[in-house]
Amino acid sequence: MQLKSIIICLVLLFVGTNSNEETITWNEERKLTWEDFKAGADANSEAVALTASGITFGYSVKTSGRRIIGFSTSVEAHFYPNKSWYLSDSANDYILGHEQLHFDITELYARKFRQQLERLVVNQNIKVQMNQIHEAINTALTKTQHTYDEQTQHSIVEEAQKYWEGYIKDELQKLDKYKSE
Repeated sequence: MQLKSIIICLVLLFVGTNSNEETITWNEERKLTWEDFKAGADANSEAVALTASGITFGYSVKTSGRRIIGFSTSVEAHFYPNKSWYLSDSANDYILGHEQLHFDITELYARKFRQQLERLVVNQNIKVQMNQIHEAINTALTKTQHTYDEQTQHSIVEEAQKYWEGYIKDELQKLDKYKSE
């Protein structure tokens, strides 16, 4: 299938969430549909669709006096319907699959983030360490999203698209332990 249009993925990297922002949390049982893309299409874009997804991260620390004695974290992969759009005349199931994989890549990096946070040992620099991991994960996520689009030429190269589908599926399975509950 040769597609002449470009698909764009927008990766939003957030700490915390705006409580007024509509989000869809990644769930392997719930796949994206075109109805989830609610923003108006960019008339000046050559893209068929734009997926806005990102990782939300929050944490709290438990202290005793001035010493940190514990911490908890929250990491989720989200899709942002009101920032995601598509051109209905050009959209099809194949392109939706490409967009879903962008969201799946976001979930993969949320799992990698949870894995790294699990390895942390409570110490007085825990906040700095968590923020450093967060920055590194966001950088890696952005790089992977760009590589995915480059190698698939925004879904045009079917062979590359199939490769990425298998690769991300395998990587998610390897980190199944770090799925959000």
